Amino acid sequence: MPHQQPVVPVATSDDHRFDLIHVPAGQARHSLLFLPGMGLSARQYIPFAQALAGRGVETYIHEWRGIGSSSLRASRAVDWGYRELLAADLQAALTELATHATHPQLLIGGHSLGSQLACLLAAMRPQACSGLLIVAGGAPYWRAYSGWMRWALPAIFFGMPAISAAAGHYPGRSLGFAGRESRGVIRDWAASGRSGVYAPGALSDDLEAGLARLECPTLALRMADDWFVPQSSLDWLAGKLARAPVVQGVVRREGLSGPADHYRWMREPETTVTAVFDWLGSREKTGQSEAASAAATRRA
Repeated sequence: MPHQQPVVPVATSDDHRFDLIHVPAGQARHSLLFLPGMGLSARQYIPFAQALAGRGVETYIHEWRGIGSSSLRASRAVDWGYRELLAADLQAALTELATHATHPQLLIGGHSLGSQLACLLAAMRPQACSGLLIVAGGAPYWRAYSGWMRWALPAIFFGMPAISAAAGHYPGRSLGFAGRESRGVIRDWAASGRSGVYAPGALSDDLEAGLARLECPTLALRMADDWFVPQSSLDWLAGKLARAPVVQGVVRREGLSGPADHYRWMREPETTVTAVFDWLGSREKTGQSEAASAAATRRA
């Protein structure tokens, strides 16, 4: 589906090409790199980014390898995992934004799987991150769920990699969950769901240690009616940010046309954007208060 937003072309070291969708803001006070959920294209987040632009946040929406503007498509001959997403695609995006973004130190955010990878990117490049934004995201660890999901997830985490291996890719659109995904992404996602630990193969960074060291201020927004990400799933992910100041919030159905589920906020973003704006405003007030206190101390 075409769109009218400007784009920033990105090329990686392994010759993957894709576009970041740029939604500018007049006199931008913050710059945000936002990562979509599994199987979702960057263009689907344009309404959210446009609502943020009205509040002074410019947004660059990432495009996942294999989706939308990406030059690749998953197949038996073309595969990738978290290593390529983190160490190739997202690192290349950060390199481009160092010259394109109004503010070189970025807010880094994401939805669902994108929120997990946003945390991992910040753990790898903490100097690039001024704040983390988790929207309808949490860890897929099966022990963080209850009821039928607790017992269904282990089967899913073994079944989806098996289907991917047999088909050469994961045919999500045919199966009703996610999109056309690579075997490697499904393998790494399922591994984190089975173990509760982020340790994708072939990536040298100790991601768990990086998460534990991260001091980036974080806003974690849960959707009140989101059965994909219950509170316990968000808590498992947020609990890895041992040194980061994490503020949690809940987006409820008030102001929406239906339940506050995993996806509705994308089409009706105002309530979510208000929560983001309130958090940014409280951070600015805290910073001003600390600056005033430091100035008073120096005068004394």
